[in-house]
Amino acid sequence: MATKDVVSETPQADPTAHIADPGPLGLAAFAMTTFVLSAFNSGLVADEKLKAVVLPLALFYGGLSQFMAGMWEFRKANTFGALAFTSYGAFWLSFAAYAKYIEPSLGANSAKATGIYLLGWTIFTAYMTVAAVQVNGAVLSVFVFLTLTFLALTVGEFTGTKSIAHVGGYLGLITAVLAWYTSFAGVTNFTFKRTVLPVVPLTPKTA
Repeated sequence: MATKDVVSETPQADPTAHIADPGPLGLAAFAMTTFVLSAFNSGLVADEKLKAVVLPLALFYGGLSQFMAGMWEFRKANTFGALAFTSYGAFWLSFAAYAKYIEPSLGANSAKATGIYLLGWTIFTAYMTVAAVQVNGAVLSVFVFLTLTFLALTVGEFTGTKSIAHVGGYLGLITAVLAWYTSFAGVTNFTFKRTVLPVVPLTPKTA
């Protein structure tokens, strides 16, 4: 038997078998950055000067760390996780750039520009919510509330109604807590090697 035949008949190891689950990292990065920004959007923190704390989080945790989690989801062939984490990582990076460099130069048109920006993310999040039905209840709850968050913030920008924007902030706080729970469940269930925190499967497992 030729050497090449032996190689071709040898089962190849799964290259993703030793890659840690990037999901808890992506969710934690998303949760913390969303929580901090939503504290300002809701009006719970009124000092606008303190809002500068969002920028480094958006760049390095919500942005870079979540984007990297998305890249590892590609490696693990998880299309949903790859699209979600890469996209929302890019969202935070683009948000940081927009808030720092673009929005201040727009003047009176800034609300309309921000509304268009948020509308695009509302549409994206809405169809990701449909796909999340096939993941689990915990992930689905994150996407349902994230869709509502983006929708409220979009309407708030287009109408100039602060109370609606504040509602979006409170919805964002709920979204952050749900994302933290889902991240917590992922890392805890893995380290304990059993289900400690349920994520509520919505579809039967395939054999």
